[in-house]
Amino acid sequence: MSIAYCCVLIAALMPILLTGIAKFSGRGYNNRAVPEFQARLSGFRQRAHWAHNNSFEAFPPFAAAVIIAQQVGAAPASVDQLALAFVALRVVYAGFYLADLHHWRSLAWVGAFACTIGLFLLAARA
Repeated sequence: MSIAYCCVLIAALMPILLTGIAKFSGRGYNNRAVPEFQARLSGFRQRAHWAHNNSFEAFPPFAAAVIIAQQVGAAPASVDQLALAFVALRVVYAGFYLADLHHWRSLAWVGAFACTIGLFLLAARA
């Protein structure tokens, strides 16, 4: 499996990690009433939940971009580099989200999104 495909797997697992932080970093998690539990979250646990949601939003275009770039024969090293950068920036994004550093979080989001666009551009040039 290529490095880029491994990055897709890591990106798919990130929302699970973030929801784990939201659910299990304090008291009160109730698996029978998850929406009510989530509505009562505050602080970094609430931000972890929001980062979890955003990770689900960022995943489909990234995964599609990696798959398309690989399928059309884009340069594997470039695909791998952009995929690694995406994952690194999404990890940084989550850290900034948890720490409530909203300006830095936005910059990390833009960087990760630029990686996704870059993957589509690699595919278009292949």
